[in-house]
Amino acid sequence: MAGHSKWANIQHRKGRQDEKRGAAFSKIAKEITVAAKMGGGDPGFNPRLRLAVDKGKAVNMPKDKIDNAIKKGTGELEGVDYVEIRYEGYGIGGAAVMVDCLTDNKVRTVAEVRHAFNKHGGNMGTDGCVAFQFKHCGQMIFAPGTDEAALMDAAIEAGAEDVSGNDDGSIEVITGPGDFLAVKEGLEKAGFKPEFGEVTMKPGAETELAGEDAEKMQKLLDAIEGLDDVQEVYTTAVMDE
Repeated sequence: MAGHSKWANIQHRKGRQDEKRGAAFSKIAKEITVAAKMGGGDPGFNPRLRLAVDKGKAVNMPKDKIDNAIKKGTGELEGVDYVEIRYEGYGIGGAAVMVDCLTDNKVRTVAEVRHAFNKHGGNMGTDGCVAFQFKHCGQMIFAPGTDEAALMDAAIEAGAEDVSGNDDGSIEVITGPGDFLAVKEGLEKAGFKPEFGEVTMKPGAETELAGEDAEKMQKLLDAIEGLDDVQEVYTTAVMDE
Protein backbone atom coordinates (compact mmCIF):
# COMPACT_ATOMS: atom_id res chain seq x y z
CA MET A 1 0.00 0.00 0.00
CA ALA A 2 1.35 3.44 -0.84
CA GLY A 3 3.16 5.09 2.04
CA HIS A 4 0.90 8.14 2.15
CA SER A 5 -2.24 6.04 2.63
CA LYS A 6 -1.06 2.98 4.60
CA TRP A 7 -2.08 4.17 8.06
CA ALA A 8 -5.30 5.84 6.91
CA ASN A 9 -6.37 2.75 4.99
CA ILE A 10 -5.65 0.44 7.93
CA GLN A 11 -7.65 2.65 10.28
CA HIS A 12 -10.48 2.86 7.76
CA ARG A 13 -10.54 -0.91 7.41
CA LYS A 14 -10.58 -1.43 11.18
CA GLY A 15 -13.48 0.98 11.47
CA ARG A 16 -15.50 -0.85 8.85
CA GLN A 17 -14.80 -4.16 10.57
CA ASP A 18 -16.00 -2.74 13.87
CA GLU A 19 -19.21 -1.55 12.21
CA LYS A 20 -19.86 -5.11 11.03
CA ARG A 21 -19.10 -6.67 14.41
CA GLY A 22 -22.50 -8.34 14.80
CA ALA A 23 -22.36 -10.01 11.40
CA ALA A 24 -18.81 -11.05 12.15
CA PHE A 25 -19.93 -13.47 14.87
CA SER A 26 -21.48 -15.95 12.42
CA LYS A 27 -18.53 -15.76 10.02
CA ILE A 28 -15.97 -16.23 12.78
CA ALA A 29 -18.00 -19.12 14.19
CA LYS A 30 -17.77 -20.82 10.78
CA GLU A 31 -14.00 -20.33 10.70
CA ILE A 32 -13.65 -21.70 14.24
CA THR A 33 -15.73 -24.76 13.35
CA VAL A 34 -13.72 -25.51 10.20
CA ALA A 35 -10.41 -24.94 11.99
CA ALA A 36 -11.41 -27.28 14.83
CA LYS A 37 -12.57 -29.92 12.36
CA MET A 38 -9.28 -29.80 10.45
CA GLY A 39 -6.80 -29.53 13.31
CA GLY A 40 -8.55 -30.45 16.55
CA GLY A 41 -10.26 -28.45 19.27
CA ASP A 42 -7.22 -27.33 21.28
CA PRO A 43 -6.04 -23.84 20.21
CA GLY A 44 -2.67 -24.54 21.81
CA PHE A 45 -1.96 -27.19 19.17
CA ASN A 46 -3.98 -25.73 16.31
CA PRO A 47 -2.65 -22.36 15.05
CA ARG A 48 -5.53 -21.79 12.66
CA LEU A 49 -8.04 -22.33 15.46
CA ARG A 50 -6.11 -20.02 17.74
CA LEU A 51 -6.19 -17.26 15.13
CA ALA A 52 -9.93 -17.73 14.67
CA VAL A 53 -10.57 -17.68 18.42
CA ASP A 54 -8.45 -14.52 18.73
CA LYS A 55 -10.59 -12.92 16.01
CA GLY A 56 -13.69 -13.79 18.00
CA LYS A 57 -12.29 -12.34 21.19
CA ALA A 58 -11.27 -9.17 19.36
CA VAL A 59 -14.92 -8.45 18.53
CA ASN A 60 -16.16 -9.53 21.98
CA MET A 61 -17.71 -12.75 20.72
CA PRO A 62 -19.30 -14.52 23.72
CA LYS A 63 -17.28 -17.43 25.11
CA ASP A 64 -20.19 -19.85 24.80
CA LYS A 65 -20.47 -19.10 21.07
CA ILE A 66 -16.75 -19.77 20.64
CA ASP A 67 -16.98 -23.01 22.66
CA ASN A 68 -20.03 -24.21 20.73
CA ALA A 69 -18.33 -23.50 17.39
CA ILE A 70 -15.33 -25.58 18.48
CA LYS A 71 -17.61 -28.42 19.60
CA LYS A 72 -19.37 -28.41 16.23
CA GLY A 73 -16.00 -28.79 14.57
CA THR A 74 -14.91 -31.66 16.81
CA GLY A 75 -18.27 -33.41 16.49
CA GLU A 76 -19.38 -32.89 20.10
CA LEU A 77 -22.30 -30.86 18.78
CA GLU A 78 -24.18 -31.29 15.52
CA GLY A 79 -23.09 -28.79 12.90
CA VAL A 80 -23.03 -27.95 9.20
CA ASP A 81 -20.30 -29.34 6.95
CA TYR A 82 -18.63 -26.34 5.33
CA VAL A 83 -16.43 -26.37 2.24
CA GLU A 84 -13.66 -23.82 1.63
CA ILE A 85 -13.69 -22.19 -1.79
CA ARG A 86 -11.98 -19.16 -3.35
CA TYR A 87 -13.24 -16.95 -6.17
CA GLU A 88 -11.18 -14.43 -8.11
CA GLY A 89 -12.07 -11.47 -10.24
CA TYR A 90 -11.63 -7.82 -11.13
CA GLY A 91 -13.11 -4.64 -9.75
CA ILE A 92 -13.05 -1.02 -10.83
CA GLY A 93 -9.97 0.02 -12.80
CA GLY A 94 -8.87 -3.59 -13.14
CA ALA A 95 -8.17 -3.92 -9.40
CA ALA A 96 -7.74 -7.56 -8.42
CA VAL A 97 -10.21 -9.10 -5.97
CA MET A 98 -9.94 -12.44 -4.20
CA VAL A 99 -12.86 -13.84 -2.20
CA ASP A 100 -12.55 -16.63 0.38
CA CYS A 101 -15.76 -18.43 1.31
CA LEU A 102 -17.01 -21.15 3.64
CA THR A 103 -20.21 -22.67 2.32
CA ASP A 104 -22.56 -25.61 2.55
CA ASN A 105 -23.91 -24.89 -0.95
CA LYS A 106 -21.36 -24.00 -3.66
CA VAL A 107 -24.04 -23.41 -6.30
CA ARG A 108 -25.69 -20.73 -4.15
CA THR A 109 -22.39 -19.12 -3.21
CA VAL A 110 -20.93 -18.81 -6.70
CA ALA A 111 -24.20 -17.31 -7.94
CA GLU A 112 -24.24 -14.72 -5.15
CA VAL A 113 -20.60 -13.76 -5.60
CA ARG A 114 -20.94 -13.47 -9.38
CA HIS A 115 -24.08 -11.35 -8.98
CA ALA A 116 -22.26 -8.98 -6.59
CA PHE A 117 -19.39 -8.58 -9.06
CA ASN A 118 -21.68 -7.98 -12.03
CA LYS A 119 -24.06 -5.60 -10.25
CA HIS A 120 -21.29 -3.30 -9.08
CA GLY A 121 -19.11 -3.01 -12.17
CA GLY A 122 -16.72 -5.90 -11.64
CA ASN A 123 -16.44 -9.31 -13.19
CA MET A 124 -15.58 -12.73 -11.85
CA GLY A 125 -12.60 -14.45 -13.47
CA THR A 126 -11.20 -17.94 -13.64
CA ASP A 127 -9.23 -19.72 -10.92
CA GLY A 128 -5.74 -18.27 -10.64
CA CYS A 129 -6.45 -15.14 -12.68
CA VAL A 130 -5.35 -12.79 -9.89
CA ALA A 131 -3.88 -15.06 -7.18
CA PHE A 132 -0.34 -14.43 -8.44
CA GLN A 133 -0.73 -10.77 -7.42
CA PHE A 134 -0.95 -11.68 -3.72
CA LYS A 135 1.40 -13.17 -1.14
CA HIS A 136 0.14 -15.38 1.70
CA CYS A 137 1.79 -13.97 4.82
CA GLY A 138 1.39 -12.58 8.30
CA GLN A 139 1.14 -8.79 8.46
CA MET A 140 1.38 -6.43 11.43
CA ILE A 141 1.13 -2.63 11.37
CA PHE A 142 2.62 -0.52 14.15
CA ALA A 143 1.59 3.07 14.85
CA PRO A 144 3.56 6.10 13.71
CA GLY A 145 6.08 7.03 16.40
CA THR A 146 7.15 3.46 17.09
CA ASP A 147 10.93 3.09 17.45
CA GLU A 148 11.74 1.50 14.09
CA ALA A 149 15.28 0.41 14.97
CA ALA A 150 14.21 -1.28 18.20
CA LEU A 151 11.20 -2.88 16.50
CA MET A 152 13.39 -4.18 13.69
CA ASP A 153 15.80 -5.78 16.18
CA ALA A 154 12.93 -7.41 18.07
CA ALA A 155 11.23 -8.55 14.86
CA ILE A 156 14.38 -10.18 13.50
CA GLU A 157 14.92 -11.88 16.85
CA ALA A 158 11.33 -13.15 16.80
CA GLY A 159 11.67 -14.58 13.28
CA ALA A 160 10.02 -11.97 11.05
CA GLU A 161 10.71 -11.97 7.30
CA ASP A 162 10.74 -8.22 6.72
CA VAL A 163 10.31 -4.86 8.45
CA SER A 164 9.62 -1.67 6.49
CA GLY A 165 8.77 1.91 7.36
CA ASN A 166 6.13 3.90 5.50
CA ASP A 167 6.06 7.57 4.54
CA ASP A 168 3.31 8.20 7.09
CA GLY A 169 5.48 6.90 9.94
CA SER A 170 3.74 3.54 10.40
CA ILE A 171 5.87 0.40 10.37
CA GLU A 172 4.97 -2.92 8.75
CA VAL A 173 6.25 -6.32 9.85
CA ILE A 174 5.84 -9.30 7.52
CA THR A 175 6.08 -12.94 8.64
CA GLY A 176 5.56 -16.36 7.16
CA PRO A 177 1.90 -17.39 7.59
CA GLY A 178 2.87 -20.16 10.02
CA ASP A 179 5.14 -17.86 12.02
CA PHE A 180 2.64 -15.06 12.61
CA LEU A 181 1.56 -16.00 16.14
CA ALA A 182 5.09 -16.70 17.36
CA VAL A 183 6.42 -13.41 15.97
CA LYS A 184 3.45 -11.46 17.34
CA GLU A 185 3.98 -12.95 20.79
CA GLY A 186 7.71 -12.25 20.63
CA LEU A 187 7.11 -8.63 19.73
CA GLU A 188 4.50 -8.16 22.44
CA LYS A 189 6.93 -9.57 25.01
CA ALA A 190 9.46 -7.02 23.78
CA GLY A 191 6.89 -4.26 24.34
CA PHE A 192 5.59 -3.82 20.79
CA LYS A 193 1.85 -4.24 20.31
CA PRO A 194 0.56 -3.99 16.73
CA GLU A 195 -2.41 -1.78 15.95
CA PHE A 196 -3.45 -4.31 13.35
CA GLY A 197 -2.34 -7.86 12.62
CA GLU A 198 -3.55 -10.87 10.68
CA VAL A 199 -2.60 -13.68 8.36
CA THR A 200 -3.62 -12.31 5.00
CA MET A 201 -3.14 -12.25 1.24
CA LYS A 202 -0.97 -9.15 0.77
CA PRO A 203 -1.03 -7.49 -2.65
CA GLY A 204 2.34 -7.17 -4.35
CA ALA A 205 1.29 -3.96 -6.10
CA GLU A 206 -1.69 -1.67 -5.62
CA THR A 207 -4.30 -0.04 -7.80
CA GLU A 208 -4.94 3.47 -6.47
CA LEU A 209 -8.50 4.70 -6.93
CA ALA A 210 -10.03 8.08 -6.15
CA GLY A 211 -13.32 9.92 -6.48
CA GLU A 212 -16.15 8.09 -8.22
CA ASP A 213 -14.00 5.05 -8.97
CA ALA A 214 -13.14 4.69 -5.27
CA GLU A 215 -16.82 4.95 -4.32
CA LYS A 216 -17.79 2.30 -6.87
CA MET A 217 -15.03 -0.02 -5.68
CA GLN A 218 -16.09 0.35 -2.05
CA LYS A 219 -19.67 -0.51 -2.98
CA LEU A 220 -18.44 -3.63 -4.78
CA LEU A 221 -16.35 -4.71 -1.79
CA ASP A 222 -19.22 -4.01 0.62
CA ALA A 223 -21.60 -6.09 -1.50
CA ILE A 224 -19.23 -9.05 -1.57
CA GLU A 225 -18.29 -8.79 2.12
CA GLY A 226 -21.98 -8.64 3.02
CA LEU A 227 -22.67 -12.13 1.65
CA ASP A 228 -23.21 -14.74 4.35
CA ASP A 229 -20.80 -17.26 2.84
CA VAL A 230 -17.92 -14.81 2.37
CA GLN A 231 -15.19 -14.94 5.02
CA GLU A 232 -12.48 -12.65 3.64
CA VAL A 233 -12.06 -10.29 0.71
CA TYR A 234 -8.61 -9.25 -0.51
CA THR A 235 -7.96 -6.56 -3.10
CA THR A 236 -5.15 -4.64 -4.74
CA ALA A 237 -7.34 -1.51 -4.65
CA VAL A 238 -6.35 1.41 -2.42
CA MET A 239 -9.05 4.04 -2.04
CA ASP A 240 -8.37 7.62 -1.05
CA GLU A 241 -10.56 8.88 1.77
